[in-house]
Amino acid sequence: MIITRTPFRMSFFGGGTDLPAWYADNGGAVLSTTIDKYCYICLRRLPPFFDYKHKIVFFSKQEAFNEIDEIEHPAVRETYRYMDVKDGLIMQHDGDLPSHSGLGSSSAFTVGLLHALYALRGKMASKKRLALEAIHIEQNMIKEAVGSQDQVASAFGGLNKIIFSANNNVEVKPFVITAEKYAHLQNCLMLFFTGFARFAVEIEKDKLRQLDSNNNSLSLMQSMVDSAAGILDGDISGYNDFGKLLHESWTLKKQLSSKVSTDVINDIYIKAMQSGAIGGKILGAGGGGFMLFFVKPEDRERLRQGLAPLLHVPFRFDTLGSQVIYFTEE
Repeated sequence: MIITRTPFRMSFFGGGTDLPAWYADNGGAVLSTTIDKYCYICLRRLPPFFDYKHKIVFFSKQEAFNEIDEIEHPAVRETYRYMDVKDGLIMQHDGDLPSHSGLGSSSAFTVGLLHALYALRGKMASKKRLALEAIHIEQNMIKEAVGSQDQVASAFGGLNKIIFSANNNVEVKPFVITAEKYAHLQNCLMLFFTGFARFAVEIEKDKLRQLDSNNNSLSLMQSMVDSAAGILDGDISGYNDFGKLLHESWTLKKQLSSKVSTDVINDIYIKAMQSGAIGGKILGAGGGGFMLFFVKPEDRERLRQGLAPLLHVPFRFDTLGSQVIYFTEE
């Protein structure tokens, strides 16, 4: 039996420039971190006593099947196909946060499943291999209109600048700051659940349709990655500029597609700014899910009360990436 634990990611700057249609010609960069909210995959060989060969259990649903082509879950089907799964398996999934919420849960699932399948075969897959193969499965096999940052962030873990270039080349640069700065940044961030989910693929498709007209916005969003890195490298007294930059990025992100924001999200954002937030954004493609805000530590309670009854979700940064947390021979 194998259990993998793969973190969800929180993207700060550069989202949208991780789309292959953009970075193939323009390059791309994001600044993101992973947090202590995880996707868990439990994988074991299925005893040969049943009238089906495979079984998968995810949230409240389950599937039993004999052939890979029969699998409805696209990530399981194509990951099994990519790994040329022959043995009967039972796969169970659980997650700390709901899907379709802007924290890269779908890619964390693909990375975690790949990791579990390699571990079941007694193989150690590198973080880069897990990331690149998850990108291939999602973009080329499932043919989803998704970017490339979520897979990399979940596989590697930590606070990173991730650089994308032509030919699907990915470079991960861990961002190293002092423990004091690290703790302060974490204490300035607050995560809230808006109470409804969204489907990133449809939003990303709309962004792709408008890619040419969004050239200037995406270029500015990409340049903000280095600006944010400069702030984090600087004195801790200047960290509020990180929040102000988030606000600028959010303004640009809303220009990428009319589907990124809604009247409800806009109202939440305005209320947050009136309650002490310096800046913020919707996480992921947009349309709903989780919102992140930057606030002075002394204003955290004011913001929490100002956004009530929205659910505030405390978190810590994750630094390990996808891990095998349990292994036993059967």
